[in-house]
Amino acid sequence: MANQRDTAEQLYSLIANEEDARTCKDISDDACKEVPRNFFLILGSLVLTKLGDLLISPKTVLAWLLGAVGAPGLVAWLVPIRESGSLIPQMVIGAWVRQKPVRKWFWIGGSLGQAASVAAMAASVWFLEGNAAGLGVIGALVVFSLARGFCSVAMKDIQGKTVPKTRRGRLSGLATTLGGSATVALTFLLFWNQGDPSTGFYVTLLGLAAVLWLIAAVLFSGIEEEPGETGGGGHALQEAFRSLSLLRDDPPFRHFVITRALLLCSALASPYFVLLAQQQGESGWLLGGFLLASSLASSVSASVWGWMADKSSRQVMIRGAAIASGVCLGVGGLNLYYGGNLQSAWFYPVAFFILGIAHAGVRLGRKTYLVDMAGGNKRTDYTAVSNTVIGVLLLVTGGLSALASLISATAVIILLGLMGALGTVSALRMKEVE
Repeated sequence: MANQRDTAEQLYSLIANEEDARTCKDISDDACKEVPRNFFLILGSLVLTKLGDLLISPKTVLAWLLGAVGAPGLVAWLVPIRESGSLIPQMVIGAWVRQKPVRKWFWIGGSLGQAASVAAMAASVWFLEGNAAGLGVIGALVVFSLARGFCSVAMKDIQGKTVPKTRRGRLSGLATTLGGSATVALTFLLFWNQGDPSTGFYVTLLGLAAVLWLIAAVLFSGIEEEPGETGGGGHALQEAFRSLSLLRDDPPFRHFVITRALLLCSALASPYFVLLAQQQGESGWLLGGFLLASSLASSVSASVWGWMADKSSRQVMIRGAAIASGVCLGVGGLNLYYGGNLQSAWFYPVAFFILGIAHAGVRLGRKTYLVDMAGGNKRTDYTAVSNTVIGVLLLVTGGLSALASLISATAVIILLGLMGALGTVSALRMKEVE
């Protein structure tokens, strides 16, 4: 055990780029002693769950799966349920989590819930057919998203209690980089020259993802978390609605939520890049290009964004938003100029890759900013309220995008690019928190 602790401290000192691996900021002295070990346990858990996310991606794997089982009409519900289902209930989840001094068990329970949900998806596909199988996948995805909500709320609070303030960005960046690198290898291994995968292939894929979440839960159980502040001992729903007053009474937090809402452009635009590409190229080889672009974007950029976020998460948000806005406006403008007939369909995976880099920056920057701007019990409230509001806005924005897509996918991309430009301006007006 002592040797493991020494090894963890040596590796952590290399990552932290400091002689004393126990230099801490914003956490207690007792928690500081466990930082190296906790850092790597959280890192391992995050890498495994990020890899699992690839294997059940609603934009790729689950969408193809529903088509394969004969339920293509249900594909439109995948992304909204996957995203909003984990965000909207978080005020209630946050109020409940806040009442417990140790919160790692919420993350563990959420990880086990995601494993069970993915296993239920595999069972639905194996034992059912057509719309029945599709509805089974959708139902399991609802439970999956709710379980993910527990992990999202608990993680930011646990990270805030176990990892020093100037090391959280590189933890998230390393997790994304390692997860992205693993997905590149897995993409080649599973999808290269695959053609049209069989139902058995998808069931195996889902089973592997479920195992990854199980292992992540086991790793996370080893984290040494000190009891934190508790408050709001009343009913969770009452506490949840009371937390909404933060939007009225806390101007910096309100500004952050508005900025985050505008920066949804980096997440919402990517499916329309795929849609435009499908209209011009052969979907088979383009699909592999998009999968690789998505994986590489995370692996090559996240650690860089993470180190930058430890210096200024606000600057990371600004740069990511500016890049996302520029890519969207560039793709939309070129499509208008060429009448939707670009010479090379590979243009879209390249643009998708750049958008992925921008989204990684936006995502990592706003996560680090939120953790650093709040301390103690406020961190859980901030996470829950912002995620719930964003979940509702995601549904609204997704609905507006669907209406705009009736005109053209290019129109949606341009509108999202303008939205990102406003987000960049809004981020410029935010205060530094490091």
